[in-house]
Amino acid sequence: MAILLALVSMCSTLVGGLVAVRIGDRRHLVLGLAAGVMLGVVFFDLLPEALAQQGHSALGVPAALIATVVGFVTIHVIERAVAIHTGHEREFGTHKHGFESVGLLAAAGLIFHSTLDGLGIGLGFQAGATVGVAVAIAVICHDFADGFNTFTITTLYGSARKRAIILLTLDAIAPVVGAVIGTVIRVPAETAGLYLGYFAGFLLYLATADILPEAHAEHPSRLTLACTVTGAALMLAVAALSH
Repeated sequence: MAILLALVSMCSTLVGGLVAVRIGDRRHLVLGLAAGVMLGVVFFDLLPEALAQQGHSALGVPAALIATVVGFVTIHVIERAVAIHTGHEREFGTHKHGFESVGLLAAAGLIFHSTLDGLGIGLGFQAGATVGVAVAIAVICHDFADGFNTFTITTLYGSARKRAIILLTLDAIAPVVGAVIGTVIRVPAETAGLYLGYFAGFLLYLATADILPEAHAEHPSRLTLACTVTGAALMLAVAALSH
């Protein structure tokens, strides 16, 4: 099941890349909804399950929450290190990057965290079917934006369209690879709890630092905000029904 859902995530990534080529003026609504879904998964599924499976504390703080902060900081450091500022190039004024390697490094970073997305699906199913499905929903929503950004960033930094498509394909395959690893490798419940906390921080950063700002950059509308609230509410309903 984890691998099948990772295949859906792969399709979501490819659709995101296709939309990057063809979408009109409604991208902000899709991104707003995706961000809401991701926030809902973090707070209504991942964190409760991580705390339930990992009961240990460090310095008086639950270890799962420390892992969440580590996951948040990890993706932040990765993005800063490879110069991924996914959105709003026009807001930074006119500037030239001058070399394609930045775009390639940025795409490599996106491919790496897409692999972690798939790993999260695999380990989520080890924690339980409900958690696995919730993680998969978040990953599928996120990977739409991921595919969009992979194509956009690589072309933005001067890579040819053919190279951008190759990188988009690799990014689409990455979560499937991660899901296979997460399915084959069995881990103790406490270790899975730590990873779920780590992955929650990962998704929290992507939703708040990447997708939401991008959704509101050009269209700070009430409708975009409504889509975000709707996404979070949908995941609250899913969590309530699953329990």
